[in-house]
Amino acid sequence: MKVLRTWKKAHESDLESLVLELKDLVLKPSVIILSGPLGAGKTTFVRTFSKLVDPLSNATSPTYAVINEGTKVVHADFYRIETSEEVLHLELPLYLEGKDYFLIEWGKRFLHRLSLEVPEDFNFYELKIDIVSDDVRNIELTDISDEI
Repeated sequence: MKVLRTWKKAHESDLESLVLELKDLVLKPSVIILSGPLGAGKTTFVRTFSKLVDPLSNATSPTYAVINEGTKVVHADFYRIETSEEVLHLELPLYLEGKDYFLIEWGKRFLHRLSLEVPEDFNFYELKIDIVSDDVRNIELTDISDEI
């Protein structure tokens, strides 16, 4: 596990510059697992990321649909996923062909299953978002390829 970048006291207004910097730090194609408590801003980050990287994508929260697919970005929300077998049934490779980024909320506990389902050329990262106050977050980007 290698920390690539930490953003201390990031505000929502900082997200666009943070996304542009993050995009330059990760190798494509990549899986970016978003971790943090409810309300930390994971979906807000995904919306901003998608708007900048894949403007034609649908960046709504996929909590009920589980997966939203854009032209360059796939966004999944595993909050309601309970078992690795459920991840298997999502048939992830079908969504990821030709994609640059796979952003997954609540996916860390399925890291091993993801490593088996996602094409092997994808690089794995974790973006941890911690709440400091109402509008302030600490954000850390880590290369987690060695955890697989």
